[in-house]
Amino acid sequence: MFELVTSEASYYKSLNLLVSHFMENERLKKILHPSEAHILFSNVLDVMAVSERFLLDLEQRVEENIVISDVCDIVYQHTVNHFSVYITYVSNQTYQERAYKQLLQDKPAFREVISQLELDPKCKGLSFSSFLILPFQRITRLKLLVQNILKKVEEKSDRENTALDAHKELETVVKACNEGVRKMSRTEQMISIQKKLEFKIKSVPIISHSRWLLKQGELQQMNGPKTSRTLRTKKLFREIYLFLFNDLLVICRQIPGDKYQVFDSAPRGLLRVEELEDQGQSLANVFILRLLENADDREASYMLKASSQSEMKRWMISLAPNRRTKFVSFTSRLVDCPQIQCVHPYVAQQPDELSLELADVLNILDKTDDGWIFGERLHDQERGWFPSSMGEEILNPKIRAQNLKECFRVHKSDDSQRRKLGSRNRQ
Repeated sequence: MFELVTSEASYYKSLNLLVSHFMENERLKKILHPSEAHILFSNVLDVMAVSERFLLDLEQRVEENIVISDVCDIVYQHTVNHFSVYITYVSNQTYQERAYKQLLQDKPAFREVISQLELDPKCKGLSFSSFLILPFQRITRLKLLVQNILKKVEEKSDRENTALDAHKELETVVKACNEGVRKMSRTEQMISIQKKLEFKIKSVPIISHSRWLLKQGELQQMNGPKTSRTLRTKKLFREIYLFLFNDLLVICRQIPGDKYQVFDSAPRGLLRVEELEDQGQSLANVFILRLLENADDREASYMLKASSQSEMKRWMISLAPNRRTKFVSFTSRLVDCPQIQCVHPYVAQQPDELSLELADVLNILDKTDDGWIFGERLHDQERGWFPSSMGEEILNPKIRAQNLKECFRVHKSDDSQRRKLGSRNRQ
């Protein structure tokens, strides 16, 4: 709890530096157009005012007694009433990064002033961009600090209840922040895809506020009947290209000019997959994709070959997410699921991958022989693929059980809320 207070003080001091040293610098003000300054600094003044108010309440609690009684009640109140400013700031992050890169490229005077300001001892060797990302780092860290408090407080105590409430509200804010960042890049991506598609079948409108890309890539489609004569021919497989969205699959062939000709599609909910096992080398990494209702309103099947075992599994899990994985997820609470702890940070390269931070603990839901793991992170239930070399498997069953116990405790309030809703719906 004391760390939560001291780290907020340090964070507020850094925000103050961002405003007084960079944002209010006279030379920088002359170089930047008001609209550029607005994109670059967003609502940082609001964020700083919220941090100041939050810190005052925390410090007042410390002054009451150096052995702090609780801080999560303060966290809860401020998250509910004031922390929405973080969503505004973080949602602007993509614009902010782009504007900063553009200014460095287009305005040598801006580049020069920023470099000089960064050299000031006040900055302690930190770059301007590292100050800009402070709010997002802070809101994420607050959630983790409350999680750590939750692990230490007495079960069924008032402090546990306030910690659960604070954690739930912080999780809502963090999710809204992440969603805000995703929204802009997703919209741009959808516009780009729409321009590349040419429909051989009845056209499907691609751009929608509730649609985003999950996975895209090339697979080999098997042609002709499955006979030994066909297997010997060179044209057993031909390339097709898939765009899988959260609610729609579009099947294409690549045509000249970086374009794709769409020849079939289906709602994602009407897709089924089936693995072909022990079919010999020619049919290694092959799976069947069934469209229960395709663009012609009939059932269609495709025999598809992936470039590797991991690529095949990744496509199968993306195409049919409710299909049972190799290991049962911890949320079922029925089995001791294998676990892995992250020892190297990882940044996701594809939409179906999961970015990892050091010390993240994940349940292993599936794994491949060529070094990939499909995991579910315990603290937020986010799922995705990552290289197995990024983590070390937790072999001790007692540690796995402890990790699950802590996780169930953190999400206790979510479970009780779900139970309340369930009973209300039944009534």
